[in-house]
Amino acid sequence: MDTEEGMMAETYSGGCQCGAIRYRFTEKPSGAHVCHCRMCQKAFGAFYAPLVGGLRASFEVTRGEIATFRSSDQAERGFCANCGTPLTFSYIDGKHMSVSIGSLDDPEAFPPVDQHGVEGRLSWANAIGSLPDRPTTEQEEPETAAFIASTNHQHPDRDTDTWPHPRRNA
Repeated sequence: MDTEEGMMAETYSGGCQCGAIRYRFTEKPSGAHVCHCRMCQKAFGAFYAPLVGGLRASFEVTRGEIATFRSSDQAERGFCANCGTPLTFSYIDGKHMSVSIGSLDDPEAFPPVDQHGVEGRLSWANAIGSLPDRPTTEQEEPETAAFIASTNHQHPDRDTDTWPHPRRNA
């Protein structure tokens, strides 16, 4: 998106694991948080949902179409129908759109500032940060880790002109 001065406007892009869906915010998302409610746990298949968002008017899908599930009469969750990546959360009539922090190209830029739905927090969730760290190579044989890396079908953390990548079909 070009500005009047001919410079590139800053955008905040992301997408699903396979690359079928790409999106962007034209304004920096804010309010990064994790939600511990049971609906978010189920939607993400995880202990909590990390989310950040902005005005719906600053959000656009640039590739593909986000599939949706209406998780309640008030809320809708978006995902990739091809690979299953959880992508969005919004209130049906709301002006705000949230995305999964992990689906952003630069998730490191959006550290959570608070926690929501804490009544659903699993009793051991806060202790996760104190568990021992184990790099992937310690859990897999080096040959297995190298093979997985060399056959990676995950879309890169940036916009691409084409999808799927030609290497993916090889």
